[in-house]
Amino acid sequence: MSKSSLKVAVVHDWFNCIAGSEKVVKEIMHCFPDADVFSLVDHLSDEERESLGINSEIKTSFINRLPFQKKFRNYLPLMPMAIEQFDLRGYDVVVSSSHAFAKGALTSSEQIHLTYVHTPIRYAWDMYHEYLEQQGLRRGIKSSIIRSALHYIRMWDRSTADRPDVYMANSAYVAKRIKKTYNRDAQVLYPPCDVHKMQVQHKKDDFFLAAGRLVPYKRFDLVVEAMQKLPDQKLVVIGDGPEMDKIRSKAGSNVELMGYQPDEVMHDYMQRARGFVFAAVEDFGIMPVEAQACGTPVIGINRGGVAETVIDKETGILFEKQTVDCVAEAMQTMADLPDDFFDADEIRKHAETFSRDVFRERLTQIVQSTCETWNDGIEIATPPCDVLTKDVAKSGVC
Repeated sequence: MSKSSLKVAVVHDWFNCIAGSEKVVKEIMHCFPDADVFSLVDHLSDEERESLGINSEIKTSFINRLPFQKKFRNYLPLMPMAIEQFDLRGYDVVVSSSHAFAKGALTSSEQIHLTYVHTPIRYAWDMYHEYLEQQGLRRGIKSSIIRSALHYIRMWDRSTADRPDVYMANSAYVAKRIKKTYNRDAQVLYPPCDVHKMQVQHKKDDFFLAAGRLVPYKRFDLVVEAMQKLPDQKLVVIGDGPEMDKIRSKAGSNVELMGYQPDEVMHDYMQRARGFVFAAVEDFGIMPVEAQACGTPVIGINRGGVAETVIDKETGILFEKQTVDCVAEAMQTMADLPDDFFDADEIRKHAETFSRDVFRERLTQIVQSTCETWNDGIEIATPPCDVLTKDVAKSGVC
């Protein structure tokens, strides 16, 4: 079955902004431009939909018509039922983009369902206790309600593990978590990075850069506190978020907080930075790849996606633990290296292995090979005579 003859449906959890998972949808749509798109919620503008390559109306669930859409996540307990209401009959292939519920879409035995899992539902599984603690939900009536809802979601999520025929994970780190959570093997397909919009700069300035949304798990606090041990070094922080006041209170005179900046400013600093510092344990982590596309080495933790995208001592420096001392030691190590230790062109070449072109080619290969081998290995067993109807038995088939 050729790609052009396939009737494809794309199922995504929700469209409330354009972030990493939505950029994956964009590349899926590039591979299958005529696909119909389904989502629990659609809050995008016409321009945003067009930027994702979605040229027709997104088919939404009943949740999209409920009140208080700004807080649509409050309807989380309804989402398992909502995702199952999509009528996907008539499609040859269903590709789900799932960080929550999309993988649970219902398909028949005559359809192929491939799911791209950005992560199993973190706040229901491996980050369950961290989520309760960060939200102040360790005890109380509200805590009991949230715990019950997440318990139900865990049961539903595990019960849907066998619905997709093929799992794709955005990193080996996530593939391992898929195996732990669903007992399913997953093919690793790294998410697309638009490396072609990044420019390499060979001469670096004398500062480190940390960037992203200032939220607790990103651990900007470690990076800023590490600068107290490095009085001769300078750090620039780009980004905003709920941790801004906390980060500001820890920042010394050698830390510059720039707040939110547009992409062109961010990329300019990425190109000129001595090193990009990233202390978070991410499922993948797109910013370290973008920094490498600028020829800038990365200082990152040797866990999660960063351990797969950064080559220690070749495209950056990896540290082992999320501690101030480990971050400071890695930054000092990079500062002490000669200016020509890292080759910007080689760093860029490595980043290109995570490009959107590689993603498109690999996704197309996975879909086509799955379609070609769909019926292979299926044996049709002939039932014994005693379970056949009398008419068939009399015909002498057995």
